[in-house]
Amino acid sequence: MTATSHTTTTDRLLAAVQAGVEVYDLGRRLFFGMPQSPNHPAFLLTLPRRHGDMVRADGGSAANDLLVMGTHVGTHVDALAHVSQDGRLHGGADASAAGAGGRYVELGVHTIAPMVRRGVLLDVPAALGQEFSPAGYEVTPDDLDATVARQGTPVGAGDVVLIRTGWGRHFDDPDRTRYVGHDSGVPGVGADGARWLADRRVHAAGADTIAFERLAPGAGHSALPAHRILLVEHGIYLIEAMDLDGIAAAGVHEFTFVMAPLPLFGATGSPVRPLAVVSRG
Repeated sequence: MTATSHTTTTDRLLAAVQAGVEVYDLGRRLFFGMPQSPNHPAFLLTLPRRHGDMVRADGGSAANDLLVMGTHVGTHVDALAHVSQDGRLHGGADASAAGAGGRYVELGVHTIAPMVRRGVLLDVPAALGQEFSPAGYEVTPDDLDATVARQGTPVGAGDVVLIRTGWGRHFDDPDRTRYVGHDSGVPGVGADGARWLADRRVHAAGADTIAFERLAPGAGHSALPAHRILLVEHGIYLIEAMDLDGIAAAGVHEFTFVMAPLPLFGATGSPVRPLAVVSRG
């Protein structure tokens, strides 16, 4: 097969796939100064080489980048090594010993397999007749049950469940502290909502907030019960700072969820670009 015929065949396959599905991008654009948890290194992208700095004899030039960022900045997934409780990680491993050598060999983000799973969006404010959840609001099991009933999307074992609160509207606010919500509080699930997800044995859970938690006004990240219950006690991955408004506006509540973390050996998390794929048929 010639290069031309191979390209033509690939183009036809891509066109067929694209004609049959709708793809929703659930990841946030990464940019300098974006809102983030103060607990993690900030995003920085710079050009150590620009066009014209070096020019080949034939006139060609290339630019390149230097990227510095924490693994829990922007849309990202938490590995099971991210959180410990009373000195223990998921499965009872000693948290200090597990990080020997500066990496988590057993529970690092490189151990998270690529996800191609049934995804469910639980649009909580829509189910409750609201545009968005109030600051500091705790999403309760009753709220989750009401959302499932309204949408007709039961949650089952192995699913990836994404909880929309509407807080994502603040991500691009010129006041970068608004999305972080230290003073106002941030809506999300608390301990009871986390147990609701754990009882259904979901594979991963995500949200449109800075942390997969209800953050009380003025409390910041001082208490993270959902992280403890889901990551440490039940081995359920968390995906944070997602963009869920577009898929919610389209009324899509069930889809194929596709996501793969970077294979950062021993890291506690990774930036991700999750996709929701919906058949047009």
